[in-house]
Formats: sequence, C-alpha cells, structure tokens
Amino acid sequence: MNITRENIDELNAVVKVDIAKEDYAGKVEKILKDYRKNANIPGFRKGHVPMGMVKKQYGQAVLVDEVNKLLQDSLNKYLTEEKLDVLGNPLPKEQENFDWNEDAYTFEFELGLAPEFDVNLELEKPVTHYNIVADEKMVNNQIESIRKQYGKLISKDEAEEGDIVAGTFKNEEEGIEKETSVELEKLKGKRNLNKFVGAKVGDTFSVKTKNLFEDDHELIQHLGVDHDKAQELDIEVEFTVSEINHRELAELNQELFDKLFGEGKVTSEDELKEKIKEDAAKQFKQQSDQQLMNDVTKQLIEQTKFELPKEFLQKWIQTVGEKPMTEEEAKEEYEKSEEGLRYQLIEGKIVNENKLTVEFEDLKTFAKEKIKEQMAQFGQMNPEDKELDDIAARILSNQDEVKRMSEQLMNEKLLGFYKEKMSFEEKEVTYDEFVKEIYE
Repeated sequence: MNITRENIDELNAVVKVDIAKEDYAGKVEKILKDYRKNANIPGFRKGHVPMGMVKKQYGQAVLVDEVNKLLQDSLNKYLTEEKLDVLGNPLPKEQENFDWNEDAYTFEFELGLAPEFDVNLELEKPVTHYNIVADEKMVNNQIESIRKQYGKLISKDEAEEGDIVAGTFKNEEEGIEKETSVELEKLKGKRNLNKFVGAKVGDTFSVKTKNLFEDDHELIQHLGVDHDKAQELDIEVEFTVSEINHRELAELNQELFDKLFGEGKVTSEDELKEKIKEDAAKQFKQQSDQQLMNDVTKQLIEQTKFELPKEFLQKWIQTVGEKPMTEEEAKEEYEKSEEGLRYQLIEGKIVNENKLTVEFEDLKTFAKEKIKEQMAQFGQMNPEDKELDDIAARILSNQDEVKRMSEQLMNEKLLGFYKEKMSFEEKEVTYDEFVKEIYE
C-alpha cells in the first residue's frame, strides 16, 4: 500500500491511496474459507461447497467490504501520523472507469485543512462586563410576590379592585371556552376594570379582547389561544363569574422567614431584603457572564482573520446529513454555521496553547456542586458527601451527561481565562438597565 499527498494550496489537499492485491488478498481468502465452512447450499454437504461457487456468490461483496475497511483504517492512520488538522471528513473523489475486477485499486480523497493563525487576546474594541444589581423596586416587587404566594385567599360575594375573579371566558364562533382566574390589577383601563368591579357570583357580562390586559400575552393564558392569534384578536367574549376572592398578603414575620430560608437564617425585613439581593446577584451573575462570553466570542471572531476552505466545506455539508443537500442548500447552511466554525477553531487554539483541560476529578467536583445547588432548591441544605458521591457517580456513568457537563465546565474555564487575561469595562447596572442595553 502507498499513500501520497498533493497540497493544492494552504487549505486544500488531495490524498491518493494505492492498494495492491497483497494488501487484501489474505484477509479475503480467509473470510471466504470461513464462509465455505458454514455455507448451507442445496446439493452440498456443509463445509464441502466448491470454493469456486463460494467465490462466485460472495467473492466481490467480501472484497469490497475488506478493501473499504483497509482504506478507512489506513487513511485514518495516515492523518494521525502526519498530524494533519482537517476540517470535516475526507471526501472521496469520483473516479471514471473504476473496476472491482482489477487486482490493484487507487482511491483519491479531497481534504480541507485547518488554517494557520494567531489569536490576539488584547481586544481591539472595548467589551463591557456588567455587574447587575437588584434595585429597590425589584426587591420590593419580590417581597410582594412572596407575600402573595404565602398569603391566603378569602372568599367574597362582590368583586372589588385588587380581587381575583374566577370564571369562564366564552365565544362560540372562535371556539373559546376557558376557565381561568383574573387578577383585576392586571386589567387595562377603567372601562375594563368597571366591568368586573361590582360583579357577583353567577353574573355574566361581555368584554372586548383588544386592550383587555396590560400585557396582551395574558390572552394566551386566559383565553387558551396561541401566541399569533392573541396578538391580532379583537372580539367580544362573555365572562361568567364562578368565584371571587381577596388575597390577604402574608405577614413579614419570623414564621415566614423560617419557612423561606430555614430556622433563624433571616430574622428581620432588612435581612430579608439583603437575602433577596444576594440570591438575585447569583442569578444575575450567570446572565452577566453569559453576555460577557457572547461579547468576547463576537470580538475574537471579528478580529481573528483567517481563510477557510469554503468550497470544500460546502461540498462536505452536502454529504453529512441524513438527507443529501443541494449546492444552494449547502451554501446557505455554510453561511449560517461559518461564525460557529470560526469560533470552534479559535477556541480550540486557545485551549491547546494554554493547556486548558477538564480532568475527571474536576468533572466530579463540578457535578457535585450542581447537585448541591439543585438539592438546596428543595430545602436539602447540607447533604452528606456519600450521598453526593453516589449521585455524581450515577450521572457520570452516562456518556451524554459527561459530554454535556464537560462542555459546561470547559466553558467556565474559558470564561475564567478570559477574565484573567483580558481587560473589560466594568459597569454596574440594574436588571432593567441591563435588558435595555442588551436587547433594545
């Protein structure tokens, strides 16, 4: 066997594999002999079928299978030994007049080669690292939400502002008949509010869906319609009252604090506010870090210039899916995935050059931390190490989970590396300010 490579340019090459008869003949002969031993052909005793008949019936199929195995093994070995950094997979070139009846075969494969480039960790444009804090408005809203959640409902005969009115929305033509509970404070405008205020159990009245709620998305929940329909819906619906309740807010006392955070962990309203701020800061940190990662990724892609074997990759994309793509479909797919591929190459170079690795012990520790976070959500604040080890072992026995968590951990290591090596503009913002800057 002989393997040679011709470099077309810095990003494309063709590998030629010559396979001679002596490379495969012994293996093919052995397999055919095994077939002969076990073949059941009418008119012949088992193991006494003429070899000529076995070769005629199975010979070419065995030959093709063994040559293909030999071809793939030798090609993979060659790419490894030559340390070729290829993109996608080798693509076989079409060959005219190929004949399996010959003794020797030549195969050619196109290769797309990864480009050579350097990564500059000094960002050319400023990137902001947001420190998102909970403002007074958010803290107060959270306290009110807690008081509502742990409060109690008191049944009433007649609805007043601030009450919760249960009933059924109905419109036969549109096929709407939905039982729901309406918080009157979420209604939009006095006209709508006045339809509900003063209503009693058993009353039926009509309202218009357009501008019924402060947020049109409430129609999805209360009328049982889909998102697209809710946006355009402008009809009259009947509402029949079945129940009226007033929500009495829970008192901010030690009983509530203990129920929320465990006995004695919080002992005053001021401590409650600080605890809410701490918990919010943890959630906000994840969003802030994700945004930082997105911005750094975008910046690295913009400032790290290199060419890709575009034509090869579009051709490769045509072949990799379950269903072959047209040239136009592959071109579209390439354009959608090009930035992701560029960042994969940039990230891979950063990881390799800076020896960022995920060891099993790192993964085990990471898994245990995630398990502790989940258990804390259900009130299990101090699980034993053995319990954590057992759960982590079960999770890490699943290869899909190992892959997912390894990617998460590597992402965290990369983020830590960026924070250490790069300079960012620090900016403290409220959550509303963060949303406005990022999404508006």
